[in-house]
This record gives sequence, C-alpha cells and structure tokens, in this order.
Amino acid sequence: MDIRPDEPMAGHVTWRAGGLVAKACFPRDIDDLATFMAGMRHDEPLLMVGLGSNLLIRDGGFDGTAIFTHGALDVLRLDTDGTIYAEAGVSAPKVARFAANHGCAGAEFLAGIPGTLGGALAMNAGCHGGEIWSFVERVRMLNRKGELIERTPADFAIAYRHCGLKAATDEIFVAAWLRFPPGDAATARATIKTLLEKRIATQPLQLPNAGSVFRNPPGDHAARLIEAAGLKGVETGGARVSEKHANFIVNPGGKASAAAIESLIGRIQAEVREQFGVELVREVRILGAAR
Repeated sequence: MDIRPDEPMAGHVTWRAGGLVAKACFPRDIDDLATFMAGMRHDEPLLMVGLGSNLLIRDGGFDGTAIFTHGALDVLRLDTDGTIYAEAGVSAPKVARFAANHGCAGAEFLAGIPGTLGGALAMNAGCHGGEIWSFVERVRMLNRKGELIERTPADFAIAYRHCGLKAATDEIFVAAWLRFPPGDAATARATIKTLLEKRIATQPLQLPNAGSVFRNPPGDHAARLIEAAGLKGVETGGARVSEKHANFIVNPGGKASAAAIESLIGRIQAEVREQFGVELVREVRILGAAR
C-alpha cells in the first residue's frame, strides 16, 4: 500500500488541472484495499479515481482520501460460465478488446469510453448506442468495514448516466461480471477500429480534456446546443470550448486552473439556458474547495 499526503491531482486527471487531495491511496489489489477501508474513519470523505477522465478537483483541494484503482485493481479474465470478470481499475477499451478477442459481441462501444470499468459502472457510461449496465450480470462491492459484497442490477437504480444503490451508501465498485452475446471476433475488432477512427476524427484527443462535459438533453445533443449558442472556441483563463467538438472543454498546455474550467462550464450553461431554455446537466464530477 502506497500512501501519499497532499497529492497534486493535476497529474492524475485528464484535464491536467486541479488542487491537492489530503491523502492518496495506491492499493496493490482488492485485499489490500479492503484492509485499508476497514481502517478508515467512517466519516472520511472518499474519492475513487480511475483514469481521471471525468473528474475535476477544485484548486482549494479535496480534504479526504482518494483511492487510485488503475494499475492495481486490474484483473481481467473469462470465467468458466462465459462471463467476463473485470476489476474496477481495468480500462473500458481494454475490456472491449478482451471481449472481442474472446468472440463476444456488444462490447465494442466500450472502446470509446476513456475511463475505467469502475467509473463506467458508477455513471452507467455509454456511447454509440450502448450502456455498460445492459451487460452487467453482477458486481462486487466493498464497504467501509472492508467487507466484500456481491450485488445484482436489481439492487441499483439505473438510468441515463446514473447508477445508485437503492439501500446503501457506503459501498464502492471493485469488480463486475459482464455477459455479452456470442459474436465474431474479427467483426468485433473491425467495429472497434471503426469507432476509434471516428473518435479520433471528431474529438480533440490531442489536447487535455475530460470527454463530454454535459449529458445530452432528451431528444437533442449538448454539442449542437453549445455550437448554436456561438460558443465554439470561447476561452476563459486558458480553458477553451473545443472547435472540434463543442461538448469538450480543452486545456491546451495544462495552463488553465480548475476555477477557469468550472467558470467556463457555468458560462456555457448560462448561455444555453438563456438562448434555448435548456438546462445542461454536467456529466463530469467537480469536487473539493475553491481557493
């Protein structure tokens, strides 16, 4: 177990911005994490971090513990019952490739999600018409006592970009068993290649970003509304609305502060609300204290 005080989050989030976390925990595996959780204060603020692709810590920092799963909770295997067992720190694209190589269909959309399985489960991530919880058979959770619990989808309230336990609040995702229908490996790999080419062509992947900033409103697209509001290319303190995809905020050179990024998010929401009467809902998580 590697424990670090006052860890800068700019190096752990894809926006390359943000303040410190009071304590950073880098476990070796699930058992190591369970031991750590059992020793935590029950009221300790807790933050789970995968690839940091959907997260911003305000410049004043997060007064709690951040647990980093990527590179630690990394077991990925095909079980004898045909399910794919993946731990929370495995990247979604890696799950997509693994499923394709084992003759599964339907997992290809995961190649377009720039985060880990744990994050995907927590927000019911999806793209290209697929959502992760459509394929979850059961999950493995860990509570503040360090106890491992298995749950099924029936234990959760699941909706668009949302997943929450119906009857508990202190559990975190550490693994899942996914079941995909059988398919052709070559076809699945070809689909993944096509989706990745489309992503490269339409998203500003060469610049620090956190993926889609806002959820798509019912029957519409956040990017269309933002572009129609004339906000493409608008900049605040180094943070900029991408000219390539209006639902992305980029941070060229990592020069923008978390406050500048959050300010630009607020400006986008205000402009779209004023011009179209639509309330854009953030998809990214913003935590911590302002400086």
